[in-house]
Amino acid sequence: MSRQTEPGGAAAGIGAALRLDPTHLPARYSAPDKGADGGQRSIDLSASRVVIRRTASGARMKLQLPVSAYRGVAVRLAEPAQAQADAVEVVLVHADPGLSVPLFSAGDTADVVAEWQRWGSALAMPLLISQPDGSLSEAFARMGGVALGKPGPRRRRRSALRARRPQALMRRRPGRAVAGQPVHREREIIARN
Repeated sequence: MSRQTEPGGAAAGIGAALRLDPTHLPARYSAPDKGADGGQRSIDLSASRVVIRRTASGARMKLQLPVSAYRGVAVRLAEPAQAQADAVEVVLVHADPGLSVPLFSAGDTADVVAEWQRWGSALAMPLLISQPDGSLSEAFARMGGVALGKPGPRRRRRSALRARRPQALMRRRPGRAVAGQPVHREREIIARN
């Protein structure tokens, strides 16, 4: 089992870029936390759960949450106090903002959409966009777990009867009705010994 760890625990601190690989989970890293002693919290992230460890006023806390408790993976502008002016981050968003987990942050916006989609598929979570007023909206229309979109064009020869009926018979005209046609009676020949 491979594990992503960052020595020193402060790689995701103020002004630093955070880049985790969603294909190599579980991951352990540190993230800024205003309410914690030392301003840092430790996060263990796997495909099924999130464990947040922090110390506040000398008391150690450990929160273990399933990934399904989160709302989705959001892309948003980073807070100005944490990074440079144009920094963008990808966050695993919880209803309680204190439990939201940063997944990716960088000063340039070149890889943000790719990372956002990779994290959404790796965690099987909906993709969210943070609006200027702070609300979240889904990037793509969905019905349950299925993304909605315009259906593709129908392809020919994909009917339910295709496997049961030869193509030649499907091209032929239907025959005439038997009702109303004369029946020719013939004498039956029976072979006897």
